Amino acid sequence: MKNILLISITSFILWFIPACSFAQVITLGSSNNFALFTTVGAITNVGLSQVTGDVGSNVGGSTTFGNVNGNMHDQDTSSASSASALLIAYGQLNTAIPTLFHASPFGNGDTFVSGVHRLASASTLTQTLYLNAQGNASAVFIIQVQGALSVTTNTKVKLINGAKACNVYWKVEGAVTINTGSSIKGTIVANGGAIHILVNDTLEGRALAINGAIDINTAMIYTPVGCGVPALIGPALPNIGGLMCYTLFSSIGPVSNTGVTHVVGDVGSNSTTTTGFDTLQVTGKVHLIPDGSTTQAATDLLAAYNQVNAMVADILLVYPAQFGRNLVLTPHTYLMNGATTFTDTLFLNAMGNPDATFIIKCYGAFSALANSRVILINGTQAKNVYWMVNGETKVSSTCACENNALTNCTETEYQLQRNTEFVIIKY
Repeated sequence: MKNILLISITSFILWFIPACSFAQVITLGSSNNFALFTTVGAITNVGLSQVTGDVGSNVGGSTTFGNVNGNMHDQDTSSASSASALLIAYGQLNTAIPTLFHASPFGNGDTFVSGVHRLASASTLTQTLYLNAQGNASAVFIIQVQGALSVTTNTKVKLINGAKACNVYWKVEGAVTINTGSSIKGTIVANGGAIHILVNDTLEGRALAINGAIDINTAMIYTPVGCGVPALIGPALPNIGGLMCYTLFSSIGPVSNTGVTHVVGDVGSNSTTTTGFDTLQVTGKVHLIPDGSTTQAATDLLAAYNQVNAMVADILLVYPAQFGRNLVLTPHTYLMNGATTFTDTLFLNAMGNPDATFIIKCYGAFSALANSRVILINGTQAKNVYWMVNGETKVSSTCACENNALTNCTETEYQLQRNTEFVIIKY
């Protein structure tokens, strides 16, 4: 009798415990690094999409992408590893035992608690779907769609009560179409169908396809953070020593000014005279001729340049001539192998860490066009942003850039025009 009572009580408790207690954690393996990936198929982009995370196909190619905040991996060792990892993740999602069942269409203000949800056929997600973690930051949501998935225009998936995009998974047997203006959370794994992400869509997660093409159009896609992923802080901060006091400095070459220029910090050259600066417009010291301070600054500049030059880049920006264009970068060491043209806006996102470091290395001339802007968001500080340029550096009028720059070229022409905020250190 006691055993029967114990079984009854246990069954009663299990019935009312949220299903999230039993949803398994999915192992993405090396596919975790990808924002967009397919094992077989082409990946194409239209317009100025913003992607944070790797992009690639194991059998196919990625075309018409500008710079992405990640690396391109087409038919290489990374794509092969991701293809294998994706099959494992798909198997876990496919065999997860559903505990919650829904009919199509779904959304419409519905709230899903964590667990394994199943829709038995092709389905439509519409309006708003809330994913409620009920205060459990580890809550996992698996949504199994046993057919194609269509997301209607302006549909939103909203995370509440501690839910995280990194713990949300969509397993779809067929094509996925996310229509214009929608905002989706979680990793999408589509088996045997294409993934279409349209104009002004936002995906905080990943789009991963097994035997299907992926196409995006002027969308924003970024891999989620959290779920055990270490906080992104970027590389070690370069040691600039005595350069800390300088805003404008050259080891070899003149530092000169025309017009009314306002400078906060010291100005000087270690090889010749410094001319044209009104000391009333300089909050700092103008070193008219080389002195002990400029000698130390030259030594520190060479050391800082060598330090940054030796840093191995995490991300290769493959289109230097298309730099900017509303690109969002996170704390990393970036590399551009060629002449760089900075156009429009660049966002530097510290992801809430005020100590996050950004290193941007350019092996070629650097030109910032008129009205280009560097905008610091989510805690980024200008003192933690460094640019290394091997070539001529030009900053056109009405640019606003916040950073430190290390330039290695003794014949560099440096132009600092009116209404420009650009901190340059020249070696």
